[in-house]
Amino acid sequence: MQAWVEQVVMKYNICPFARKEVLADSIRYQVIEHHKLEQVLTSLIEECQFLDNHSEIETTLFILPRGFEGFYLYLDLVDIANDLLIEQGYEGVYQLASFHPDYCFDGESQDSAANYTNRSPYPALHIIREASMEKALAEYNEPETIPERNIAFAERKGSDFFIELLKRCKHASESKE
Repeated sequence: MQAWVEQVVMKYNICPFARKEVLADSIRYQVIEHHKLEQVLTSLIEECQFLDNHSEIETTLFILPRGFEGFYLYLDLVDIANDLLIEQGYEGVYQLASFHPDYCFDGESQDSAANYTNRSPYPALHIIREASMEKALAEYNEPETIPERNIAFAERKGSDFFIELLKRCKHASESKE
């Protein structure tokens, strides 16, 4: 996932805020080995508590290599996780962004290049500090154009380009194991 952040998200400016955090080494990569929903949700809240106590860490990629390979099951997890953040008093503190190898935007075909703006080597929840996101968005000229810019870039490059990038990133992570 670190290779994906550096070689895709940062390199191609998919997230214009990523470079600063990569260079500051303030991204936490937390691999969750649990695959049962209850255990994953417990780990998610524990990660929020970790972030509460470690302000030097800006954001966490909460990586789920097993158990959520199916996109619809993963979407169920995202919905439940968002509800849990509200239940646990984290509304307005953290927000989740979702990434999955089979990510598909509503209304897009599965093979649309646009989907690659949210495709990653493994299913992951990106835990974002809302205060930091608000500050970054306030300092960015026309932040509402980011998704359209990314989709246009993905469509120019095409699905094959991103398939190869993701394959290389996943291979990089498997080589480290």
